[in-house]
Amino acid sequence: MTTALHVASLLLCATLLTTPAHADTVDCSGRMGHVSIDGDLRVPSGKTCTLDGTRIEGNVVVGRAATLSARGVRIEGKLQAEDARQISMVASSRVGDNIQLERSGAVRLDSVTVGGDVQLFANHGALRIAHNRVDGNLQCKSNQRRPTGGGNRVRGNKEDQCARP
Repeated sequence: MTTALHVASLLLCATLLTTPAHADTVDCSGRMGHVSIDGDLRVPSGKTCTLDGTRIEGNVVVGRAATLSARGVRIEGKLQAEDARQISMVASSRVGDNIQLERSGAVRLDSVTVGGDVQLFANHGALRIAHNRVDGNLQCKSNQRRPTGGGNRVRGNKEDQCARP
Protein backbone atom coordinates (compact mmCIF):
# COMPACT_ATOMS: atom_id res chain seq x y z
CA MET A 1 0.00 0.00 0.00
CA THR A 2 2.83 2.39 0.86
CA THR A 3 4.52 1.72 -2.49
CA ALA A 4 1.28 2.31 -4.39
CA LEU A 5 0.71 5.58 -2.51
CA HIS A 6 4.29 6.66 -3.19
CA VAL A 7 3.95 5.90 -6.93
CA ALA A 8 0.60 7.73 -7.10
CA SER A 9 2.17 10.77 -5.38
CA LEU A 10 5.07 10.79 -7.83
CA LEU A 11 2.70 10.57 -10.80
CA LEU A 12 0.59 13.43 -9.45
CA CYS A 13 3.67 15.61 -8.88
CA ALA A 14 5.00 14.81 -12.37
CA THR A 15 1.65 15.74 -13.90
CA LEU A 16 1.45 19.03 -12.00
CA LEU A 17 5.02 19.97 -12.86
CA THR A 18 4.63 19.26 -16.58
CA THR A 19 1.25 20.96 -17.06
CA PRO A 20 1.88 24.19 -18.98
CA ALA A 21 0.74 27.46 -17.48
CA HIS A 22 -1.90 29.23 -19.55
CA ALA A 23 -2.00 32.98 -19.52
CA ASP A 24 -5.40 34.59 -19.56
CA THR A 25 -6.78 36.90 -22.22
CA VAL A 26 -7.73 40.29 -20.84
CA ASP A 27 -10.50 42.32 -22.49
CA CYS A 28 -9.95 46.07 -22.72
CA SER A 29 -12.89 48.43 -23.21
CA GLY A 30 -11.67 51.50 -21.40
CA ARG A 31 -8.34 52.93 -20.28
CA MET A 32 -5.30 51.07 -18.96
CA GLY A 33 -2.26 52.86 -17.63
CA HIS A 34 1.11 51.57 -16.44
CA VAL A 35 0.12 47.96 -15.78
CA SER A 36 1.59 44.67 -16.96
CA ILE A 37 -0.62 42.00 -18.50
CA ASP A 38 0.68 38.44 -18.32
CA GLY A 39 -1.03 37.15 -21.44
CA ASP A 40 -2.97 38.44 -24.41
CA LEU A 41 -5.11 41.54 -24.67
CA ARG A 42 -8.29 41.72 -26.74
CA VAL A 43 -10.29 44.78 -27.72
CA PRO A 44 -13.83 43.41 -28.14
CA SER A 45 -15.91 44.26 -31.20
CA GLY A 46 -17.24 47.81 -31.14
CA LYS A 47 -15.26 48.83 -28.04
CA THR A 48 -12.49 51.41 -27.52
CA CYS A 49 -9.29 50.66 -25.63
CA THR A 50 -6.74 53.30 -24.61
CA LEU A 51 -3.34 52.06 -23.44
CA ASP A 52 -0.80 54.41 -21.87
CA GLY A 53 2.50 52.85 -20.82
CA THR A 54 0.94 49.38 -20.67
CA ARG A 55 3.04 46.22 -21.07
CA ILE A 56 1.46 43.13 -22.67
CA GLU A 57 3.39 39.87 -22.43
CA GLY A 58 1.40 38.30 -25.27
CA ASN A 59 -0.49 39.43 -28.37
CA VAL A 60 -3.03 42.21 -28.93
CA VAL A 61 -6.07 41.47 -31.09
CA VAL A 62 -8.45 44.29 -32.05
CA GLY A 63 -11.99 43.23 -32.89
CA ARG A 64 -14.39 44.31 -35.60
CA ALA A 65 -15.35 48.04 -35.44
CA ALA A 66 -13.10 48.42 -32.37
CA THR A 67 -10.58 51.21 -31.68
CA LEU A 68 -7.11 50.92 -30.15
CA SER A 69 -5.18 53.98 -29.03
CA ALA A 70 -1.74 53.07 -27.66
CA ARG A 71 0.95 55.40 -26.33
CA GLY A 72 4.30 54.24 -24.99
CA VAL A 73 3.24 50.58 -24.84
CA ARG A 74 5.24 47.38 -25.09
CA ILE A 75 3.68 44.34 -26.74
CA GLU A 76 5.90 41.26 -26.55
CA GLY A 77 3.90 39.42 -29.24
CA LYS A 78 2.06 40.70 -32.28
CA LEU A 79 -0.63 43.29 -32.97
CA GLN A 80 -3.49 42.09 -35.17
CA ALA A 81 -6.67 43.76 -36.39
CA GLU A 82 -9.27 42.86 -39.01
CA ASP A 83 -12.14 45.22 -39.75
CA ALA A 84 -11.17 47.53 -36.88
CA ARG A 85 -12.44 51.09 -36.78
CA GLN A 86 -9.14 52.77 -35.92
CA ILE A 87 -5.62 51.88 -34.76
CA SER A 88 -3.18 54.43 -33.35
CA MET A 89 0.19 53.44 -31.89
CA VAL A 90 2.63 56.24 -31.03
CA ALA A 91 5.28 57.57 -28.65
CA SER A 92 8.09 55.03 -28.60
CA SER A 93 5.80 52.00 -28.48
CA ARG A 94 7.28 48.57 -29.18
CA VAL A 95 5.88 45.42 -30.77
CA GLY A 96 8.08 42.33 -30.46
CA ASP A 97 6.62 40.48 -33.45
CA ASN A 98 4.52 41.52 -36.49
CA ILE A 99 1.87 44.20 -36.91
CA GLN A 100 -0.92 42.91 -39.18
CA LEU A 101 -3.77 45.32 -39.92
CA GLU A 102 -6.37 44.34 -42.53
CA ARG A 103 -9.60 45.87 -43.83
CA SER A 104 -9.57 48.51 -41.11
CA GLY A 105 -10.20 52.25 -40.93
CA ALA A 106 -7.62 54.89 -40.02
CA VAL A 107 -4.16 53.65 -39.03
CA ARG A 108 -1.40 55.69 -37.41
CA LEU A 109 1.98 54.16 -36.56
CA ASP A 110 4.41 56.85 -35.38
CA SER A 111 7.71 56.22 -33.58
CA VAL A 112 7.11 52.48 -33.14
CA THR A 113 9.80 49.80 -33.00
CA VAL A 114 8.67 46.53 -34.59
CA GLY A 115 10.58 43.26 -34.23
CA GLY A 116 8.98 41.71 -37.32
CA ASP A 117 7.00 42.87 -40.35
CA VAL A 118 4.41 45.62 -40.68
CA GLN A 119 1.59 44.50 -42.99
CA LEU A 120 -1.19 46.90 -43.96
CA PHE A 121 -3.60 45.23 -46.38
CA ALA A 122 -6.93 46.44 -47.84
CA ASN A 123 -7.49 49.21 -45.30
CA HIS A 124 -9.97 51.97 -46.19
CA GLY A 125 -8.98 54.86 -43.89
CA ALA A 126 -6.03 57.24 -43.82
CA LEU A 127 -2.67 55.52 -43.20
CA ARG A 128 0.13 57.46 -41.49
CA ILE A 129 3.37 55.51 -41.14
CA ALA A 130 6.21 57.70 -39.82
CA HIS A 131 9.48 57.51 -37.87
CA ASN A 132 9.23 53.76 -37.23
CA ARG A 133 11.97 51.16 -36.96
CA VAL A 134 10.96 47.86 -38.59
CA ASP A 135 13.26 44.83 -38.31
CA GLY A 136 11.37 42.99 -41.07
CA ASN A 137 9.47 44.23 -44.13
CA LEU A 138 7.10 47.18 -44.48
CA GLN A 139 4.29 45.86 -46.70
CA CYS A 140 1.28 47.85 -47.90
CA LYS A 141 -1.10 46.41 -50.47
CA SER A 142 -4.61 47.10 -51.77
CA ASN A 143 -5.26 50.01 -49.39
CA GLN A 144 -7.82 52.55 -50.62
CA ARG A 145 -5.51 55.42 -49.67
CA ARG A 146 -1.78 55.58 -50.23
CA PRO A 147 0.13 55.66 -46.92
CA THR A 148 1.71 58.97 -45.90
CA GLY A 149 4.66 59.65 -43.65
CA GLY A 150 8.39 59.13 -43.84
CA GLY A 151 11.52 58.63 -41.80
CA ASN A 152 10.92 54.87 -41.48
CA ARG A 153 14.01 52.68 -41.01
CA VAL A 154 13.29 49.26 -42.47
CA ARG A 155 15.78 46.37 -42.34
CA GLY A 156 13.87 44.35 -44.90
CA ASN A 157 12.00 45.67 -47.92
CA LYS A 158 9.54 48.53 -48.36
CA GLU A 159 6.96 46.96 -50.64
CA ASP A 160 4.07 47.99 -52.89
CA GLN A 161 2.30 51.10 -51.55
CA CYS A 162 4.91 51.40 -48.78
CA ALA A 163 7.82 51.69 -51.17
CA ARG A 164 7.89 55.45 -50.43
CA PRO A 165 6.88 56.15 -46.77
